[in-house]
Amino acid sequence: MALTKERTAELVKKFGKNEHDTGSIEVQIALLTEQINELTKHLKANKKDASGRRGLFVLVGKRRGLLDYLNRTDRDSYIRILASLGIRK
Repeated sequence: MALTKERTAELVKKFGKNEHDTGSIEVQIALLTEQINELTKHLKANKKDASGRRGLFVLVGKRRGLLDYLNRTDRDSYIRILASLGIRK
């Protein structure tokens, strides 16, 4: 259920400024989105996992905060990351 090193490195390379840029907002949002997608798959198979559901809400809240910050500071990057991750309509 956790992200593999290879998948994490792939996301960092795609959204970061370089391969060691794990702290930028775009990379953090991409990693959270990947975790949310994995946890959503898990919860579809395990409907009674209440602690997993709570963890999903926590991750969605963190991503929402980062997206709000990115929207306030860099609107172009916000629109670009929403389109590339397919988060919105």
